[in-house]
Amino acid sequence: MITAVEYHRSPLRFASARAASGRISARLGATFSSAVTGSLAPLRLVTLPEPRRPGPDWARVRPRLSGICGKDLALLAARSSPYLSPLVSMPFVPGHEVVGELLDDVDGLAAGTRVVIDPVLCCVARDVEMCAHCAAGHESRCDHVTAGTVSAGLQTGFCGDTGGGWSGMLVAHRRQIHAVPETLPDRRAVLVEPMACAVHTVRRAEIADGASVVIVGAGTVGLLVLLALREFAAPGQVYVVAKHAHQADRARTLGATDVVEPRRAARVLRRATGGSLQTPEHGSDFLLGGVDVAIECTGGSGLDSALRLVRAGGRVVLAGMPSSRVDLTPLWYRELTLVGAYASDSGGADRHADFVDAISLADAAALDGYVDAVYALGQWREAIGHAQEAGRLGSVKVAFDPTRD
Repeated sequence: MITAVEYHRSPLRFASARAASGRISARLGATFSSAVTGSLAPLRLVTLPEPRRPGPDWARVRPRLSGICGKDLALLAARSSPYLSPLVSMPFVPGHEVVGELLDDVDGLAAGTRVVIDPVLCCVARDVEMCAHCAAGHESRCDHVTAGTVSAGLQTGFCGDTGGGWSGMLVAHRRQIHAVPETLPDRRAVLVEPMACAVHTVRRAEIADGASVVIVGAGTVGLLVLLALREFAAPGQVYVVAKHAHQADRARTLGATDVVEPRRAARVLRRATGGSLQTPEHGSDFLLGGVDVAIECTGGSGLDSALRLVRAGGRVVLAGMPSSRVDLTPLWYRELTLVGAYASDSGGADRHADFVDAISLADAAALDGYVDAVYALGQWREAIGHAQEAGRLGSVKVAFDPTRD
């Protein structure tokens, strides 16, 4: 038997979390925390049977650390889109950012090996005929995430059969498992999965040499995108929109040309790019002119800002999972290109795998201190509350350590 934090969805829990997360008040953080950790919380600490291995190419993994992601927080606050509801299986154990220890030998990797998990549950993991996307190395676009040997789940951490990182054990397919270099400590290794997403985002952005870029948001996603941008592209000026002072400091350390507060972003970029500032009757200021590429990393209102900061014909990349309504008029009027960037790919024959490159970058980059708050599973209420308020509290990434239980 294992200890796990398990997610259950019910109409009552969903309505409670949705109402609380949408309530505008000075105590929004406290309201959110009570919604997801109180008596109507969609989470609960449980004891479960060990997950079974679906086949010989699967192995058991004991998580050492598992991160709390913005997608997890959106799910708990009922801000995730109903679009995703058929792509998960209930109940499930969250946790898709995982560094752990193999408990079984599997195809060249010995039990005891420290590993990270690529969470995408694609055709190979599901033992089904390859869809066109997986065959081309674009596993993030897999068409078979509801089929095959395990229950529906776009990723580990959203699948009832595999388990997730917020537990004492999960199962993973050999295709998902990557050995961790000895030089990469757990608190950096747990960042490999979001780093792979950042590498994938930069590649989806197709940034021309010398292009100007704005990254909207400087939480975990925004900072890792900035790091990947400097490593895998050759932009010109790179601006970061950051809410908190500690985020701004980290962004400058990672090579941002300038860091601006959200309310000043349009005015600062007007001066930097030579555009003109426009003020509508309702809504935020926008630019005629602006940067070549904007990358939205907040998973919230940042898309509205990104659309207003890009020049006509520019590109907007959505790295954060959308969770709020946005005025798409700039997309139409300025003939922008809007691009999604989800998870990571193996790349096929034409380029490197995002996850492999992410391991190398996490091993080389100065990421010490990014994971500064670690909780036992039994402290899940405190952990979720901390993660929701991470920016204000000066944290970048909050994680669980299931070995403490």
